[in-house]
Amino acid sequence: QVHLVESGGDSVQAGGSLRLSCTASGEISSKSCMAWFRQAPGKEREWVAHIYRSNGVNYYAKSVMGRFRIFQDSTKMTVYLQMDSLKPDDTAMYYCAASRSCNGARTVMGLEYWGQGTQVTVSS
Repeated sequence: QVHLVESGGDSVQAGGSLRLSCTASGEISSKSCMAWFRQAPGKEREWVAHIYRSNGVNYYAKSVMGRFRIFQDSTKMTVYLQMDSLKPDDTAMYYCAASRSCNGARTVMGLEYWGQGTQVTVSS
C-alpha cells in the first residue's frame, strides 16, 4: 500500500507562484511514476504532469507547459509541483497520484494511489 500526502495549496493572486509537495510512504518502487492532477468545480479531473521516479523524466499538459515544473527530491519520496505565472483558470483541487508504471499516467484510471488533494485558488 502507498500513502500520499499533499501540501502547499493556498490562495494567491494571478501571476503569483506556489509550490505543492507530495510525500509518499509505503511500498513504492523506485521505478514507479508520480503525477499531479487537478479538478475544478464542475469539471473532470485532468492530468497536469507526471515524472518517472527512476530518472526524473517528466511530461506536462499543454495548459501548464512553461509555467509548471514537476521535480523530486534526492530521496525520490517527495515530488513537487512548482507553479509560476498562475492564472485564475488554474484554480482547482490538486491531487498527487502514484502508480507502478507511467504507461497510463495521463489518465485517472492509470494511477493506482491518490492523495486527498490540496486546494489552489487564484484570484484575478
